[in-house]
Amino acid sequence: MRLCVRSLAAASAVMWGGMFLIVAIVDLAGGGYGAHILDLGASIYPGYEAGGGLGSVFVVTLYALLDGAVFGALFAWVYNLFAGPRRAA
Repeated sequence: MRLCVRSLAAASAVMWGGMFLIVAIVDLAGGGYGAHILDLGASIYPGYEAGGGLGSVFVVTLYALLDGAVFGALFAWVYNLFAGPRRAA
């Protein structure tokens, strides 16, 4: 069985970007929620500052969407290399 590269890229982008969006908004509203995850984002994505306001939430979400799409596509591509050629049903 082979994976659809576009589908896995889109799903990964939505999951990874959505996770950062939700955690960053909840942290912005309440303070302190998901601090370790947001610190991870701050260490990976340039221009993002954990707890930096609504602009930072937008920045980390865009970075995470792009990051999720790239790594989802890369994962599917590598998986398909090891899965072998497509067989007729």
